Order: sequence, then C-alpha cells, then structure tokens
Amino acid sequence: MKFRILLVVAVLAVITAAAFGTRKLVKAVTTQTGPELPSTKVRRGRVTISVTARGELQGGNTEMIIVPPTGADSTAITSLREPGEMVEVDDTVVEFDTTLQEYNLREAEADLAEAEQMVIQAQATSQSGDEENHYALLQAQSDVKLADLDVRSNKVQPALKARQNDIALEAARGRLHQAEQNLANKSANTTAGVAIQQANLGKAKVTAEMNRKIIEGMSVKAKTSGYVNVQPNTSGNSWYYSGMTFQTLQLGDTVYSGMAVAQIPDMKNWEVSARIGELDRGHLAVGQKVSLTVVALPGKTFAGRVKTVGGTTGSPWDRHFDCRITLDQPAPEMRPGMTSNMLITAESLDGVLWIPSQALYESDGKTFVYIRTPKGFMPHDVTLLNRSESQAVVKGLNEGDVVAMSNPDQQTKPAGQQNGAMQALQK
Repeated sequence: MKFRILLVVAVLAVITAAAFGTRKLVKAVTTQTGPELPSTKVRRGRVTISVTARGELQGGNTEMIIVPPTGADSTAITSLREPGEMVEVDDTVVEFDTTLQEYNLREAEADLAEAEQMVIQAQATSQSGDEENHYALLQAQSDVKLADLDVRSNKVQPALKARQNDIALEAARGRLHQAEQNLANKSANTTAGVAIQQANLGKAKVTAEMNRKIIEGMSVKAKTSGYVNVQPNTSGNSWYYSGMTFQTLQLGDTVYSGMAVAQIPDMKNWEVSARIGELDRGHLAVGQKVSLTVVALPGKTFAGRVKTVGGTTGSPWDRHFDCRITLDQPAPEMRPGMTSNMLITAESLDGVLWIPSQALYESDGKTFVYIRTPKGFMPHDVTLLNRSESQAVVKGLNEGDVVAMSNPDQQTKPAGQQNGAMQALQK
C-alpha cells in the first residue's frame, strides 16, 4: 500500500516538473524570437513614375452666361431655360426684370426732350440778342456819322456851338466803341449758353441710349449652340463650408451683376480640372500623356494630355496645384461636372534599383532603410533618386538586399514592455 502511494507521488512530481519546464521553454522561445518582421528584396528593373488624380469635366471653351450691368444693386430672373435644354445661336437663354430700367429710360427720354427744347430756347435767345446788339451798333455808327457832319460846319459856327459839336462827336464815338464791345461780349455769352444746352442735350442722349442698351442686354442670347447648364444660386451666402450644396437658379431668384447664371459647354472641346498634390508637382510637364476614365461612363478610357499646370494654392498644410488636361477624343455623353479619374505617366526609368515606398524612411533630412544584417535589421542611409506613389528609386543598395517593410524598433519591444492600460488591466 505504501509502495503504491509513493509511486503515485513520484509520478505526480515528474508531471509537475515536466509542465514547469515546458512553460519555461515556451516563455523563453516566445521572448527570444518574437513576431516575424515583414521584409522585401531590393529589385532592379523598370520603374514608371505616374501621378494619379481626380478631377471634373469642364467645357474647354465654355460660354458663361452672366448677369449684365443693370444700373441697380440686384435684379430678378423673369425667364430661364430649363437645365439640359438645347439652344442654338441667338436663342434667348435668360431674361431679367427690366421694370426699373424702363422707368429710368422714360425719365431719360423726358430729360432728352427737355434738353432739346432748352437748346431751341437758347438758340432763339441768342439770335434775338444778336439782333438787338447789331441794332445798337448800327445806331451808334449812325450817331457818329451825324456828329461828324455837325463838326464839319464848325468853321461857320460860333465857337460855343463848335465846341458842343466836338463834344457830341466824342460822345458818339464812345457809344460806338461801347456798342462794339457789347456786341462781342454778348455774342460770346449767348454762344456759350447755346453750347451748354447742347452739352446737356448730348448728355441726355447718352443717358437714354445707355438705358436702351441696358434693357437690350438684360435679355441674354446664346453665342454658341449646345445645352444649358444652370448654375447654383450662391447669392445671399456670405460663408461656405466644404461639401456645401446649393439649389440651381430658378425663376424669381435675385441675382447680382457679374454673377454666373448658366453655361453652355463646348461639346467639341473638353477639359478636366484636377488638383495635384505638392509632392507630385515635379513630375508634371505640359504635353504629358494622360489616361482618363469617367465615373459616369464605365468601361471607357479616354486619352488626353496635360494642357497647363498652375501655381500653388491652398492652406500651408494642404498645398496643391491646379492642372488642366485636354481630351483628344471626347464622347457625346460627357457632361460638365462629371467626376474623372486620371493617370498621368510622367517618365519611365529602366535598369534602376527600387524598393516599395513604405520601406523608405525619412528623419532629420536623411533617407534610410532597415537592411538585414547578421545582427538583425539595422538602419542604412540611401540616396533617393525618384519616387512614385508605390515605388522609390534609390542609390546605396545592392540588388537582392533584404529591407524591412516596417520599423523594427516598434516590432522588437520585449513582451513585458506593455503600455499602462494593459498593465492596469492585468492588475
């Protein structure tokens, strides 16, 4: 009996020792090996530098229909084509309320009629004044001649009478000189009065003609054929936020001069307006080929080329460049505002060493990778020659070298170094 008890105790001791040893072994192996680090090899081959972006379709020579100058702060829409309605050249697209302009025109025409009568009055007054002045001059000339005849008889006249004749002649000559001056001055005065009234007449004519032109311009006609794309109503909105949408303009809406009401896209020339990230700006150049797809036209790919690359815009933390791509062969189904995805092929590099972009790290102005060595993955400085979204062309590595796809420093932490939250949960 005792022998059996001792045997059972011995077996239990062996099992306990084996379990304890196995636990130690598993813990040691787990602590030493850790999780396997993802890695890749440095490859040599062809790398295509491309840029992907998203934009929207726009007519290359789109005709914008804007609110013309109205002479007022605002006006109302009285007639507007339906969105998508086809129009031909000289078809009326939109009309605006002309009530105020017609009132201004009637006032201008009344001022014009008054100015015409004022010119007639000024001319009549000038003519009558000239006749009076000429009569006064003739009278003065006649008085001088009569006085001169009296002076000629002074030889047979008493001295007193002769003196009186001389004095009368001098007085007549003075009146003649004064009449001549009055004629010149009054003639210039009446001429200036007529000129002022004629200037007012010209001003009234210009005002009336301007109001007629304004009324004619408030009926906007199409200069090209196509369909009408009514613009959103942004009047009365002093602030905007990203993703904010507006209703399209409708009859009765209040608009302001210079505000876009509609557009007629050019169905033969299409462009795509896209925003390119700052890092990809150096890969773009005018004339590069572009492969483009339209979300609303699945299964179709269109070819194009870079037309223009604008300057930098956006906030300091979201710098981008405006880029316009022209399409070589557009489709009739295209419409403005359709979302487009494009692939711009910048250049192709043959026989270069490259690694995935996620295997390249930057710190303190240096670029480096984690290369496999007998001691594990160690930092190794490289020179970045070029890069795309997924590939980086580097110098300073050999073909076949193994580099880490993630930071080894974050993968090799001891199991006991857990964050405070995990330690708190285990307690």
